[in-house]
Amino acid sequence: MTVRIVLADDEQLVRAGLRLILESDPDFDVIGEASNGAEAVDAAARLDPDVVLMDIQMPEIDGLEATRRIAALGREDTCRVLVLTTFEVDEYVYEALRAGASGFLLKRTPAADLIAGIRVVAGGDALLAPSVTRRLIDQFAQLPAAAQDARSLDEITEREREVLALVARGMSNAEIAEQLVLSEGTVKTHVKHIFGKLNLRDRAQAVIFAYDAGLVAPKRG
Repeated sequence: MTVRIVLADDEQLVRAGLRLILESDPDFDVIGEASNGAEAVDAAARLDPDVVLMDIQMPEIDGLEATRRIAALGREDTCRVLVLTTFEVDEYVYEALRAGASGFLLKRTPAADLIAGIRVVAGGDALLAPSVTRRLIDQFAQLPAAAQDARSLDEITEREREVLALVARGMSNAEIAEQLVLSEGTVKTHVKHIFGKLNLRDRAQAVIFAYDAGLVAPKRG
């Protein structure tokens, strides 16, 4: 399956470099470019890409607001935003995840990891490296919360709460299975049920929900 991609970055040389890397893979098709957030939203609406590779700091409308507007298009199942950032831990990254991004990559990411990351997001999963997730959430989960979420932890079982809490800690399904002494297949089933009951798109949304709902709290000190 061909992955249709829009590149959103205010630096033309960066876009050219990304295009060169991505179009070296026969499964990728760069169908559009945007030099600011407004153009990125327009391209997402017109071209309906599978993935928008989104820079955060851009003129007119930044990548954060652009991500929020793309999410508002209601195409989360077909158009996913993968944020590019310069720093591993950046307050904008947390807000981008809250706004609807499916993950993030560092701009210094090796080409092979960039290609693999886009495949992950295009396939419907969140791109959240466990170690980065832990640092990110620990540092920025105290940011002002969004409007109260209508979803409730009462909608999931006690075991599902345990699994969700470990997802929010940045643990993989294999790590969760080991900690709870379950098979990895059972954990995958629990995660699927959690997403369905709470109407969560992916692990990125699950992390945000778990912290907003108070299921887990950031570390102190």
